[in-house]
Amino acid sequence: MGRGGGKKQHSKDKMYLLQSEWQYEGGGYRGGKGAAAKLPFRRLPFNCCALTLAPFQDPMMTPAGVVYDMLNIIPYVSKNKKCPVTGEPLTVKDLIKLNFAKNDKDQYHCPIMFKEFTSHTHIVAIKTTGNVFCYEAVETLNLKNKNFKDLLTDQPFHKSDIITLQNPQLLDNREIEKFQHIISGETHGALIKPAEINVNDETRRIFAKAGLAVP
Repeated sequence: MGRGGGKKQHSKDKMYLLQSEWQYEGGGYRGGKGAAAKLPFRRLPFNCCALTLAPFQDPMMTPAGVVYDMLNIIPYVSKNKKCPVTGEPLTVKDLIKLNFAKNDKDQYHCPIMFKEFTSHTHIVAIKTTGNVFCYEAVETLNLKNKNFKDLLTDQPFHKSDIITLQNPQLLDNREIEKFQHIISGETHGALIKPAEINVNDETRRIFAKAGLAVP
């Protein structure tokens, strides 16, 4: 049987793709027996959304350092009240907008050490500002000097505000097959482009509540 247009419109209103929609319309893996082996990669790259598994455009993180794309995680959390990766309770207010710097080659890098981020980089964010650095910069200039001010803005922070986004020595939490939404088959999808989104009043309210501009 064919898939009606009403279902597609509903998915656009949600702004994230269901497993079946990625399976049949988004080019994702098809689930079922051996589905884990068909994931696009074993560990989530640092620059990808943990919900869609696609490169993020407007990254946000949870207090635990799980990174998502804004356009997908805000509607998901507003509806489900949980973190897709851990299954733990999560609210829109818990999400923190991240500020990744890019170099002249359009690659993400540390704005202090100017080192490009790779899968081998220990990457951290400052919770109070959302600014992202390599751990080496924070360790050298903040921790060792006991100087708890953001390296870009001088905004004070506590040691507990240093949130790890990627630690190459501890990658178990980036293994996609362990993500709760993958285990449950709840949502696997490709990033939906802003032009494809039907921004209704409810979506505007959610973005406004999070202090973010509507795309």
